[in-house]
Amino acid sequence: MKISEYADRDMLAIDVANQIAGDLKTHLLHHDSASIAVAGGTTPAPIFDDLCAADIDWDRVRLMATDERWVPADSERSNARMIRERLLVDRAAAARFLPFHVPARAPEDVLAEVESMIEPELPLSVVLLGMGEDMHTASLFPGVDGLEAALAPNAPILAVMRPDSQPEPRISLSARVLDAAISKHLVIYGDAKREALERAKSLPPEEAPIQAVLSEMTVHWAP
Repeated sequence: MKISEYADRDMLAIDVANQIAGDLKTHLLHHDSASIAVAGGTTPAPIFDDLCAADIDWDRVRLMATDERWVPADSERSNARMIRERLLVDRAAAARFLPFHVPARAPEDVLAEVESMIEPELPLSVVLLGMGEDMHTASLFPGVDGLEAALAPNAPILAVMRPDSQPEPRISLSARVLDAAISKHLVIYGDAKREALERAKSLPPEEAPIQAVLSEMTVHWAP
């Protein structure tokens, strides 16, 4: 794990977007397609605003979320909605988006269907993660039912998580899928998350799920 520090969040967004664009271009030099999984929420949105204009063969890029809240695609809480509005625009509109949510069905009922869509794109070329102060990443929350299975070396591609702290179920890429990405980026802001990351390094993944994916990770931090 290496940590890159930035004076402010704008500089971080520009640099991370440039690094991810470089990762994708490099992968496409040697492969027919590239795949990228990105965090939802507010943290990555400014990065997307820069990345979407990158001069990449976006029609060869497969894009997915690292995790998804089980809400309709037009919900303000939908990661897919934010990705469509902030990343799947400009040049990046040519990328192929792989959504996790299937309307009117329970997440457990669609796992096999969604996994069959994702599997040909593995290992991921790039993953962009965030982290909470509780040291969760994607929808791998400490102490939640099913976490141990999602952290296992032989975990399936996807896991359904039902955190008590959240209002809806979630579907998440498992730790082994996130950790196997060829290029891995973690973006955190503020002192509290920097301190949480330092704590995570000495805790087991069951208590600090981010710890399961930190090998060869580039961490990007700004105040």
